[in-house]
Amino acid sequence: MEKFLYYNALYLIYKDLLNDNNKEVFDNYYGNDMTMQEIADLKHISKSRVGVIIKNVENKLDKYESALKIFEKNEKLNNLLKLEDINKVKKGIEEILKGE
Repeated sequence: MEKFLYYNALYLIYKDLLNDNNKEVFDNYYGNDMTMQEIADLKHISKSRVGVIIKNVENKLDKYESALKIFEKNEKLNNLLKLEDINKVKKGIEEILKGE
Protein backbone atom coordinates (compact mmCIF):
# COMPACT_ATOMS: atom_id res chain seq x y z
CA MET A 1 0.00 0.00 0.00
CA GLU A 2 2.86 2.38 0.81
CA LYS A 3 4.37 1.91 -2.67
CA PHE A 4 0.97 2.61 -4.21
CA LEU A 5 0.54 5.88 -2.30
CA TYR A 6 4.12 6.95 -2.95
CA TYR A 7 3.94 6.47 -6.71
CA ASN A 8 0.52 8.10 -6.89
CA ALA A 9 1.93 11.14 -5.09
CA LEU A 10 4.96 11.28 -7.39
CA TYR A 11 2.71 10.87 -10.41
CA LEU A 12 0.57 13.84 -9.41
CA ILE A 13 3.70 15.97 -9.20
CA TYR A 14 5.57 14.79 -12.31
CA LYS A 15 2.91 13.46 -14.72
CA ASP A 16 3.35 16.33 -17.15
CA LEU A 17 6.88 15.07 -17.81
CA LEU A 18 5.56 11.73 -19.11
CA ASN A 19 4.28 10.91 -22.58
CA ASP A 20 0.58 10.17 -23.16
CA ASN A 21 1.03 6.41 -23.49
CA ASN A 22 2.92 6.18 -20.22
CA LYS A 23 0.30 8.32 -18.49
CA GLU A 24 -2.55 6.17 -19.81
CA VAL A 25 -0.97 2.89 -18.68
CA PHE A 26 0.04 4.31 -15.30
CA ASP A 27 -3.41 5.90 -14.76
CA ASN A 28 -5.12 2.63 -15.54
CA TYR A 29 -2.87 0.56 -13.30
CA TYR A 30 -2.51 2.88 -10.30
CA GLY A 31 -5.52 5.16 -10.66
CA ASN A 32 -8.19 2.86 -12.06
CA ASP A 33 -6.93 -0.30 -10.32
CA MET A 34 -6.85 -2.26 -13.58
CA THR A 35 -4.77 -5.41 -13.84
CA MET A 36 -1.87 -5.63 -16.26
CA GLN A 37 -3.89 -8.09 -18.32
CA GLU A 38 -6.86 -5.71 -18.54
CA ILE A 39 -4.55 -2.92 -19.69
CA ALA A 40 -2.86 -5.23 -22.19
CA ASP A 41 -6.24 -6.19 -23.65
CA LEU A 42 -7.31 -2.54 -23.82
CA LYS A 43 -4.07 -1.40 -25.48
CA HIS A 44 -3.61 -4.53 -27.65
CA ILE A 45 -0.15 -5.17 -26.24
CA SER A 46 1.33 -7.98 -24.18
CA LYS A 47 0.97 -8.17 -20.42
CA SER A 48 4.77 -8.16 -20.11
CA ARG A 49 4.94 -4.94 -22.15
CA VAL A 50 2.49 -3.33 -19.70
CA GLY A 51 4.75 -4.41 -16.85
CA VAL A 52 7.76 -2.90 -18.58
CA ILE A 53 5.91 0.40 -19.11
CA ILE A 54 4.81 0.54 -15.46
CA LYS A 55 8.35 -0.20 -14.24
CA ASN A 56 9.79 2.41 -16.61
CA VAL A 57 7.35 5.03 -15.34
CA GLU A 58 8.21 4.17 -11.73
CA ASN A 59 11.91 4.52 -12.58
CA LYS A 60 11.29 7.88 -14.27
CA LEU A 61 9.29 9.13 -11.29
CA ASP A 62 12.10 8.02 -8.96
CA LYS A 63 14.64 9.79 -11.17
CA TYR A 64 12.61 13.02 -11.25
CA GLU A 65 12.17 12.95 -7.48
CA SER A 66 15.84 12.23 -6.93
CA ALA A 67 16.77 15.28 -8.97
CA LEU A 68 14.04 17.73 -7.94
CA LYS A 69 12.94 16.49 -4.50
CA ILE A 70 9.51 18.12 -4.75
CA PHE A 71 7.74 15.30 -2.90
CA GLU A 72 10.37 15.32 -0.16
CA LYS A 73 10.09 19.09 0.27
CA ASN A 74 6.29 18.89 0.36
CA GLU A 75 6.49 16.24 3.09
CA LYS A 76 8.85 18.41 5.12
CA LEU A 77 6.60 21.44 4.70
CA ASN A 78 3.52 19.46 5.73
CA ASN A 79 5.34 18.30 8.86
CA LEU A 80 6.34 21.87 9.64
CA LEU A 81 2.70 22.95 9.43
CA LYS A 82 1.99 20.65 12.39
CA LEU A 83 4.45 22.51 14.63
CA GLU A 84 3.30 25.22 16.99
CA ASP A 85 6.74 26.72 17.67
CA ILE A 86 7.19 29.43 15.04
CA ASN A 87 10.96 29.40 15.48
CA LYS A 88 11.10 25.70 14.63
CA VAL A 89 8.91 26.38 11.60
CA LYS A 90 11.19 29.19 10.43
CA LYS A 91 14.29 27.05 10.95
CA GLY A 92 12.71 24.18 9.02
CA ILE A 93 11.78 26.44 6.10
CA GLU A 94 15.32 27.85 6.02
CA GLU A 95 16.72 24.32 5.88
CA ILE A 96 14.41 23.40 3.01
CA LEU A 97 15.36 26.52 1.08
CA LYS A 98 19.07 25.80 1.60
CA GLY A 99 18.55 22.24 0.40
CA GLU A 100 19.41 20.59 3.69
